[in-house]
Amino acid sequence: MSSLLIVNAQLVNEGRIIEADVYIDKGRIEAIGSLAGRAASQVLDAKGRYLLPGMIDDQVHFREPGLTAKGDLITESRAAVAGGVTSFLDMPNTEPPTLSNELLKEKHQLAAGRSLANYGFYLGASSENIELIKSLDVQLACGVNVFVGSSCASKLVDDPEVLREILMSSPVLVAAHCEDMPLIAENEESYRSIYGDAVPFELHGVIRSDEACYLAAARLLEVANDCKARVHILHISSAKELELFSAESMAEKLITAEVCPHYLHFSDEDYVTKQGLLKCNPAIKTIEDRAALIQGLLEGHLDIIGSAHAPHLLAEKQGLNYFKTPSGMPMVQDALLSLLENYQDGIFSLEFIVEKTSHAVAQLFSIQERGFIREGYWADLVLVDLEQPHLASNAQAFAKCAWTPYDAYKFRSSIAATLVNGELVWHEGRFLERSPTGQALQFIR
Repeated sequence: MSSLLIVNAQLVNEGRIIEADVYIDKGRIEAIGSLAGRAASQVLDAKGRYLLPGMIDDQVHFREPGLTAKGDLITESRAAVAGGVTSFLDMPNTEPPTLSNELLKEKHQLAAGRSLANYGFYLGASSENIELIKSLDVQLACGVNVFVGSSCASKLVDDPEVLREILMSSPVLVAAHCEDMPLIAENEESYRSIYGDAVPFELHGVIRSDEACYLAAARLLEVANDCKARVHILHISSAKELELFSAESMAEKLITAEVCPHYLHFSDEDYVTKQGLLKCNPAIKTIEDRAALIQGLLEGHLDIIGSAHAPHLLAEKQGLNYFKTPSGMPMVQDALLSLLENYQDGIFSLEFIVEKTSHAVAQLFSIQERGFIREGYWADLVLVDLEQPHLASNAQAFAKCAWTPYDAYKFRSSIAATLVNGELVWHEGRFLERSPTGQALQFIR
């Protein structure tokens, strides 16, 4: 493995920005400082650009195994590194669902030597695999994923006693998708009686309402608080849910929460032009919800940001039948650029973005030697250019589904380079063709 010297970078790390050089050898950061003239196999001049820890995406659906017409570990990890994501945590709702040690091991085998980014995998929780959760290999799974009142029926868990046992038994963080399915089903039938199958997509946020999200999350948190268990609530999408989360520092919390870039960028007004492309669960809601989520993130009620990348084929998303249009969007390539729009608008600082996409994720999931720019740590880095715009387009979408909800949107920043384990894998708008260097994430447990 060759050495690399990055010079003249504006280094964004641990709450400050400094000008520094970074020397990388054998995949790790060996030195940070004024290193001009130090011998290296390759020199990368970062003048005028900002060097960040690579984004660690805590929630993706890369679709392998079983749903590989929509995406796979090769294509989606390519989209990830093009977007500055150097590590990802993949959800268990594949075919078959990842509900056993054997299926976790198979996912690891599928990723080894194929993924451009580093990887971790969730074990899915169900009422049938609690004994497995108790004896889970803590290096095999990044976390346990539970669906509370949601639409993934094979993993739906609603019984408070089962939830309690999962929370009390899991040796790793439990991450939950929370939506109250009975209320959603009631809303669906109400609007089906008016519109038939052609329910306007603008009503998606009314059908999968803030109340549905709040009720399911509140049920889970009642159990978690009662048994003093840690739990992480995924993709908060409404102002109402913010009532459930404190603004303490993450280190003091048992209950943490994630938000996604699309809830900070789009609103229900965008359904008019985007239609089914914006259909995702939980739903994108109102402008007021978007503003509240941004404020909740700034105040500390929301702890990390993940993409919730969930690709479907474009043909599947362009139909007029609301009920047959699948929920989910390809987000991993545009997530960081979308957040940088908030920087360009003066809402988020670069240090804040790094905290929510890298530092806090590494800390929450106890990821070893990643998420920070530190000597001795793996060199997972992204170089961003805040002066070079990037026009998002379906033609430049690297996910297998080959589209983006940001099509024709002009980002004011661009991803100049991405390094994974010290290897330059994306540079100046193209992939550097070399063997994938993504590694299985290791955890401090």
